[in-house]
Amino acid sequence: MRKLGYIAIVAPLLLLMLCIGPSMAANPDYLVGPGDVVKIDVYDHPDLSTVARIGNDGSIIFPLAGKLVIGGMSTSIAAAVIAKKLDGEYIINPQVSVFVEQFKSKKIVIIGEIVKPGLYELSGPTSLLELISLAGGPTRGAGQSATIVRVHKGDESNKETITVNVADLIKSGHEVVDVPLKDGDTVTISKAGVVYVTGQVKRPAAYNLEPDTTVIKAITMAGGFTELASEGKVKIIRKVEGKEQVLEKVSLHEKLMPEDVMVVPESFF
Repeated sequence: MRKLGYIAIVAPLLLLMLCIGPSMAANPDYLVGPGDVVKIDVYDHPDLSTVARIGNDGSIIFPLAGKLVIGGMSTSIAAAVIAKKLDGEYIINPQVSVFVEQFKSKKIVIIGEIVKPGLYELSGPTSLLELISLAGGPTRGAGQSATIVRVHKGDESNKETITVNVADLIKSGHEVVDVPLKDGDTVTISKAGVVYVTGQVKRPAAYNLEPDTTVIKAITMAGGFTELASEGKVKIIRKVEGKEQVLEKVSLHEKLMPEDVMVVPESFF
Protein backbone atom coordinates (compact mmCIF):
# COMPACT_ATOMS: atom_id res chain seq x y z
CA MET A 1 0.00 0.00 0.00
CA ARG A 2 2.81 2.38 0.79
CA LYS A 3 4.39 1.50 -2.54
CA LEU A 4 1.16 2.23 -4.39
CA GLY A 5 0.82 5.58 -2.63
CA TYR A 6 4.41 6.43 -3.52
CA ILE A 7 3.86 5.59 -7.21
CA ALA A 8 0.64 7.59 -7.22
CA ILE A 9 2.59 10.70 -6.23
CA VAL A 10 5.84 10.16 -8.13
CA ALA A 11 4.55 8.94 -11.52
CA PRO A 12 2.38 12.00 -12.22
CA LEU A 13 5.19 14.21 -10.93
CA LEU A 14 7.73 12.84 -13.40
CA LEU A 15 5.24 13.06 -16.27
CA LEU A 16 4.33 16.62 -15.35
CA MET A 17 7.97 17.66 -15.13
CA LEU A 18 8.60 16.46 -18.69
CA CYS A 19 5.83 18.77 -19.81
CA ILE A 20 6.53 21.92 -17.79
CA GLY A 21 10.31 21.98 -17.52
CA PRO A 22 11.07 23.98 -20.69
CA SER A 23 8.17 26.37 -20.22
CA MET A 24 9.20 27.24 -16.68
CA ALA A 25 12.73 27.98 -17.84
CA ALA A 26 11.31 30.44 -20.36
CA ASN A 27 8.92 32.07 -17.91
CA PRO A 28 8.16 35.56 -19.29
CA ASP A 29 7.24 36.75 -15.80
CA TYR A 30 10.79 36.26 -14.54
CA LEU A 31 12.10 39.43 -12.89
CA VAL A 32 15.75 40.19 -13.55
CA GLY A 33 17.95 41.02 -10.60
CA PRO A 34 21.49 41.33 -9.23
CA GLY A 35 23.83 38.73 -10.71
CA ASP A 36 21.79 38.10 -13.87
CA VAL A 37 23.59 38.67 -17.17
CA VAL A 38 21.42 40.33 -19.83
CA LYS A 39 21.94 40.89 -23.55
CA ILE A 40 20.43 44.11 -24.89
CA ASP A 41 19.91 44.73 -28.60
CA VAL A 42 18.59 47.82 -30.37
CA TYR A 43 17.10 47.09 -33.78
CA ASP A 44 19.20 48.46 -36.65
CA HIS A 45 21.89 49.66 -34.22
CA PRO A 46 24.30 46.73 -33.77
CA ASP A 47 26.90 49.09 -32.28
CA LEU A 48 24.67 49.42 -29.21
CA SER A 49 24.43 45.67 -28.61
CA THR A 50 25.48 45.17 -24.98
CA VAL A 51 25.98 42.30 -22.58
CA ALA A 52 25.89 43.40 -18.95
CA ARG A 53 25.74 41.86 -15.50
CA ILE A 54 23.19 43.52 -13.25
CA GLY A 55 24.86 45.04 -10.20
CA ASN A 56 23.88 44.62 -6.55
CA ASP A 57 21.88 47.85 -6.79
CA GLY A 58 19.93 46.49 -9.78
CA SER A 59 21.68 48.72 -12.28
CA ILE A 60 23.53 48.33 -15.57
CA ILE A 61 25.59 50.71 -17.69
CA PHE A 62 24.25 51.10 -21.23
CA PRO A 63 25.77 53.13 -24.10
CA LEU A 64 24.25 56.61 -24.52
CA ALA A 65 21.83 56.01 -21.63
CA GLY A 66 24.38 55.62 -18.85
CA LYS A 67 23.35 54.00 -15.58
CA LEU A 68 19.90 52.41 -15.61
CA VAL A 69 18.15 50.53 -12.82
CA ILE A 70 16.29 47.51 -14.24
CA GLY A 71 16.47 45.13 -11.26
CA GLY A 72 13.05 43.79 -10.32
CA MET A 73 11.66 44.27 -13.82
CA SER A 74 10.56 41.72 -16.41
CA THR A 75 12.61 41.70 -19.61
CA SER A 76 9.81 43.41 -21.54
CA ILE A 77 9.53 46.24 -19.01
CA ALA A 78 13.32 46.62 -18.86
CA ALA A 79 13.36 46.92 -22.66
CA ALA A 80 10.67 49.63 -22.51
CA VAL A 81 12.66 51.57 -19.88
CA ILE A 82 15.81 51.49 -22.03
CA ALA A 83 13.86 52.45 -25.15
CA LYS A 84 12.30 55.44 -23.38
CA LYS A 85 15.74 56.61 -22.26
CA LEU A 86 17.08 56.43 -25.83
CA ASP A 87 14.02 57.78 -27.60
CA GLY A 88 14.15 61.22 -29.16
CA GLU A 89 17.52 62.43 -27.98
CA TYR A 90 19.53 59.64 -29.55
CA ILE A 91 17.26 57.38 -31.67
CA ILE A 92 13.78 57.85 -33.09
CA ASN A 93 11.36 55.20 -31.84
CA PRO A 94 14.04 52.65 -30.79
CA GLN A 95 13.09 48.96 -30.79
CA VAL A 96 14.85 47.35 -27.80
CA SER A 97 14.98 43.70 -26.77
CA VAL A 98 16.34 42.26 -23.54
CA PHE A 99 17.28 38.59 -23.06
CA VAL A 100 18.63 36.87 -19.98
CA GLU A 101 21.84 35.13 -21.06
CA GLN A 102 22.84 33.88 -17.63
CA PHE A 103 20.67 33.59 -14.57
CA LYS A 104 22.03 34.28 -11.14
CA SER A 105 22.42 30.97 -9.32
CA LYS A 106 19.99 30.36 -6.49
CA LYS A 107 20.88 28.33 -3.41
CA ILE A 108 17.91 26.34 -2.17
CA VAL A 109 17.81 23.67 0.54
CA ILE A 110 15.39 20.75 0.39
CA ILE A 111 15.05 18.37 3.34
CA GLY A 112 12.61 15.89 4.82
CA GLU A 113 11.08 12.97 2.96
CA ILE A 114 12.99 13.45 -0.28
CA VAL A 115 15.31 10.95 -2.00
CA LYS A 116 18.29 13.32 -2.35
CA PRO A 117 18.05 16.03 0.31
CA GLY A 118 20.61 18.81 0.45
CA LEU A 119 21.70 22.17 -0.93
CA TYR A 120 20.98 22.80 -4.61
CA GLU A 121 22.58 25.61 -6.59
CA LEU A 122 20.24 26.32 -9.48
CA SER A 123 20.19 28.70 -12.42
CA GLY A 124 17.11 30.26 -13.91
CA PRO A 125 13.51 30.25 -12.74
CA THR A 126 12.93 27.13 -10.65
CA SER A 127 9.58 25.86 -9.39
CA LEU A 128 8.77 23.63 -6.44
CA LEU A 129 7.95 20.66 -8.69
CA GLU A 130 11.19 21.11 -10.61
CA LEU A 131 13.21 21.05 -7.38
CA ILE A 132 11.38 17.95 -6.12
CA SER A 133 12.13 16.23 -9.42
CA LEU A 134 15.81 17.24 -9.32
CA ALA A 135 16.03 15.89 -5.77
CA GLY A 136 14.85 12.45 -6.88
CA GLY A 137 11.21 12.76 -5.87
CA PRO A 138 9.55 12.06 -2.52
CA THR A 139 10.40 8.99 -0.47
CA ARG A 140 7.91 6.21 0.15
CA GLY A 141 7.18 7.73 3.54
CA ALA A 142 6.45 11.21 2.19
CA GLY A 143 3.29 13.04 3.07
CA GLN A 144 1.31 15.24 0.72
CA SER A 145 2.58 18.64 1.80
CA ALA A 146 5.70 20.74 1.37
CA THR A 147 6.65 23.73 3.49
CA ILE A 148 8.71 26.61 2.09
CA VAL A 149 10.45 28.90 4.56
CA ARG A 150 11.52 32.17 2.95
CA VAL A 151 13.70 34.84 4.57
CA HIS A 152 13.06 38.32 3.22
CA LYS A 153 15.96 40.67 2.44
CA GLY A 154 18.42 38.70 4.53
CA ASP A 155 16.49 39.49 7.72
CA GLU A 156 16.26 36.29 9.76
CA SER A 157 13.40 37.76 11.77
CA ASN A 158 11.36 38.44 8.64
CA LYS A 159 10.32 34.95 7.57
CA GLU A 160 7.44 33.76 5.44
CA THR A 161 6.11 30.21 5.61
CA ILE A 162 4.27 28.77 2.61
CA THR A 163 2.54 25.39 2.84
CA VAL A 164 1.75 23.62 -0.41
CA ASN A 165 -0.28 20.46 -0.98
CA VAL A 166 2.03 18.72 -3.45
CA ALA A 167 -0.51 16.04 -4.31
CA ASP A 168 -3.07 18.67 -5.34
CA LEU A 169 -0.37 20.55 -7.23
CA ILE A 170 0.48 17.46 -9.27
CA LYS A 171 -3.14 16.55 -9.90
CA SER A 172 -3.93 20.03 -11.17
CA GLY A 173 -1.59 19.39 -14.11
CA HIS A 174 -1.10 23.07 -14.91
CA GLU A 175 2.08 25.03 -14.45
CA VAL A 176 0.43 28.30 -13.41
CA VAL A 177 -0.40 26.85 -10.01
CA ASP A 178 3.20 25.81 -9.39
CA VAL A 179 5.25 27.72 -6.84
CA PRO A 180 8.34 29.65 -7.98
CA LEU A 181 11.28 29.36 -5.59
CA LYS A 182 13.63 32.13 -4.52
CA ASP A 183 17.25 32.27 -3.49
CA GLY A 184 17.65 31.14 0.12
CA ASP A 185 14.40 29.16 0.33
CA THR A 186 14.29 26.06 2.52
CA VAL A 187 11.84 23.38 1.39
CA THR A 188 10.70 20.61 3.72
CA ILE A 189 8.79 17.60 2.40
CA SER A 190 6.49 16.29 5.11
CA LYS A 191 6.35 12.77 6.47
CA ALA A 192 3.11 10.89 5.93
CA GLY A 193 0.94 10.21 8.91
CA VAL A 194 0.50 6.53 9.69
CA VAL A 195 -2.46 4.55 10.94
CA TYR A 196 -2.13 1.00 12.30
CA VAL A 197 -4.84 -1.51 11.40
CA THR A 198 -4.87 -4.74 13.37
CA GLY A 199 -7.18 -7.56 14.41
CA GLN A 200 -9.68 -9.26 12.15
CA VAL A 201 -8.72 -7.72 8.80
CA LYS A 202 -7.11 -9.57 5.90
CA ARG A 203 -3.89 -7.50 5.78
CA PRO A 204 -3.04 -6.07 9.20
CA ALA A 205 -0.28 -3.45 8.78
CA ALA A 206 0.68 0.20 9.05
CA TYR A 207 -0.77 2.35 6.28
CA ASN A 208 -0.03 5.89 5.13
CA LEU A 209 -2.79 8.18 6.28
CA GLU A 210 -4.40 10.18 3.52
CA PRO A 211 -6.62 13.24 4.07
CA ASP A 212 -10.09 12.33 5.31
CA THR A 213 -9.21 8.67 5.83
CA THR A 214 -12.08 7.02 7.67
CA VAL A 215 -12.44 3.71 9.48
CA ILE A 216 -14.10 2.07 6.49
CA LYS A 217 -11.41 3.35 4.13
CA ALA A 218 -8.68 1.96 6.38
CA ILE A 219 -10.46 -1.38 6.50
CA THR A 220 -10.62 -1.36 2.70
CA MET A 221 -6.88 -0.63 2.51
CA ALA A 222 -6.34 -3.60 4.85
CA GLY A 223 -8.23 -5.94 2.52
CA GLY A 224 -11.57 -5.85 4.31
CA PHE A 225 -12.96 -7.75 7.31
CA THR A 226 -12.26 -11.41 7.88
CA GLU A 227 -15.15 -13.82 8.42
CA LEU A 228 -14.51 -13.67 12.16
CA ALA A 229 -14.65 -9.87 12.46
CA SER A 230 -17.04 -8.15 14.81
CA GLU A 231 -17.85 -5.33 12.43
CA GLY A 232 -19.86 -3.31 14.94
CA LYS A 233 -17.18 -3.25 17.64
CA VAL A 234 -14.26 -1.55 15.94
CA LYS A 235 -12.23 0.50 18.39
CA ILE A 236 -9.53 3.13 18.07
CA ILE A 237 -6.62 3.59 20.43
CA ARG A 238 -5.53 7.23 20.22
CA LYS A 239 -2.98 9.35 22.04
CA VAL A 240 -4.28 12.74 23.13
CA GLU A 241 -1.76 15.07 24.78
CA GLY A 242 0.44 12.11 25.60
CA LYS A 243 -2.35 10.07 27.17
CA GLU A 244 -3.89 6.98 25.61
CA GLN A 245 -7.61 6.97 24.96
CA VAL A 246 -9.78 4.10 23.72
CA LEU A 247 -12.77 4.88 21.53
CA GLU A 248 -15.22 1.97 21.58
CA LYS A 249 -17.67 0.90 18.86
CA VAL A 250 -16.68 3.72 16.54
CA SER A 251 -18.63 4.57 13.41
CA LEU A 252 -17.30 3.26 10.12
CA HIS A 253 -17.26 6.91 9.03
CA GLU A 254 -15.11 8.07 11.93
CA LYS A 255 -12.14 10.08 10.66
CA LEU A 256 -8.75 8.69 11.66
CA MET A 257 -5.80 10.67 12.99
CA PRO A 258 -2.02 10.08 12.64
CA GLU A 259 -0.71 7.26 14.86
CA ASP A 260 -4.18 5.87 15.55
CA VAL A 261 -4.32 2.14 16.22
CA MET A 262 -7.52 0.66 14.85
CA VAL A 263 -8.51 -2.70 16.29
CA VAL A 264 -11.11 -4.99 14.72
CA PRO A 265 -12.04 -7.56 17.39
CA GLU A 266 -13.12 -11.13 16.80
CA SER A 267 -16.80 -12.02 17.02
CA PHE A 268 -17.62 -14.86 19.39
CA PHE A 269 -21.16 -15.38 18.16
